Amino acid sequence: MTVDVKTLHEIERRLIKALANGKLTFDILTQKTGLNVDQVRRGVEWLKHKNLVNVNEKITRSLSIGSEGVKAAESGLPERRLVNLLLSIKEIAIPDARKQSDLDDIEFNVAISNARTKGWIKIVDGKIVLGDSITESNEERLLSRLSKEKLLVDMLNADELTAYQLLKKRPNFIEEIEVKSVEIELSQNGLAIVDQVMKQTEIERAIDVSAPAPVIYPGRKHPLQDIIDEVREVFIGLGFQEIDGPLVQNSFWNFDVLFTPQDHPAREMQDTFYVANLQANNVADRKIVNNVSSIHRRGWNYRWNIDDARKYVLRTHTTPVTIRYLADNKPDESRVFSVGRVFRNEKLTYKHLAEFYQVEGIVVGSNVTLRDLMGLQTDFYSKMGMRKVKFWPSFFPYTEPSLQSMVYYERLGKWVELFGMGIFRPEVTIPVGVKNPVLAWGGGLERIAMLRYGLDDVRELYSNKISWLRSVAKCQL
Repeated sequence: MTVDVKTLHEIERRLIKALANGKLTFDILTQKTGLNVDQVRRGVEWLKHKNLVNVNEKITRSLSIGSEGVKAAESGLPERRLVNLLLSIKEIAIPDARKQSDLDDIEFNVAISNARTKGWIKIVDGKIVLGDSITESNEERLLSRLSKEKLLVDMLNADELTAYQLLKKRPNFIEEIEVKSVEIELSQNGLAIVDQVMKQTEIERAIDVSAPAPVIYPGRKHPLQDIIDEVREVFIGLGFQEIDGPLVQNSFWNFDVLFTPQDHPAREMQDTFYVANLQANNVADRKIVNNVSSIHRRGWNYRWNIDDARKYVLRTHTTPVTIRYLADNKPDESRVFSVGRVFRNEKLTYKHLAEFYQVEGIVVGSNVTLRDLMGLQTDFYSKMGMRKVKFWPSFFPYTEPSLQSMVYYERLGKWVELFGMGIFRPEVTIPVGVKNPVLAWGGGLERIAMLRYGLDDVRELYSNKISWLRSVAKCQL
């Protein structure tokens, strides 16, 4: 494997320079490079992976003198002490030698055996006779050295190795210590790039863009908030102005002004959250209240009750904000939208929540038509990345005609319902004083988020699973 020296890390380059003169241990590398132990170990692993160094394990054996060896070095080996007894008398009966020596039975037998092996004595007719040549043995010379210093086994000569093997058989004469160490040296590939590394400067070093980077998880907005911000940006880019209003509305603005009869099932407590023990004293301008009362009486043929209109609810849609805007401003032309939370007393399922975000908007103008509304919706969906859009007739209480928009969801391979839309009925706009047609649309934002993030259960948006939150790409392709 050919290595480009420009891709080497600073740690690797410092290690190669230190190893240029030969093999080194980790400790020596730490001293020579000025790196800490962890950096050296990490750098050696990098170089080993690139076949630039060889890592060799070495076992070092050293010898030191044992407790019996100390005594022998001071008083002599047993065979030497036996020979010393014979130096003046030349020969002696074995029993007498045993009595006159300072050796115990075991040492005496060892002394007889070793002295005969070395040629220092002979046994003749039951007597010990001094031999002709009594020189210093290899064991005695090795013990003498060990009494002064420790010796490495690898440094012993042939005679010392022989003496070492003999002394090993005598208990506690020598001690052997084994130490394992690791040495690192440059491989052939490593040696081949030493000159280039030596000449390389810090400026010449390239950045390895393929090197793994640490994974970090900085703080970020919730993915649903990203969708909300994106929707805001699209509508503002289309020339709309955002409006806002309170989450708690009286029933007049939430239902009655939108031509929803007071016996409509959507107004039941099973569908709507009512605020207990709280009613509005003045629901709206007297003229608007009279207009709404008259419209309900003529349109639905029942006696409208203002007490039902006084009840406060958690808004079931954002349309109360829109209709209040129309009642307060009575615009001839306008383009506004709103985004906010709405509440419905529904059973929580994979596609329904009791609290969710809704976006809706209106366009007011003397010449606006249903075709303008479909074109506007197609443009909005296109900017949100949804190209296949179609519409079909539908029914909503306060728009006529009404349409349902459908977008094609590639992942499911089928069409999915999104925003409802239509033109506000005259029963809605005339009582609040708006004369021109009002195009209106609205829908839940969580459904768009589900399509965008590939979710099958809307509740996952609020489960706060850290793994999912981290997995959502900030920029969707």
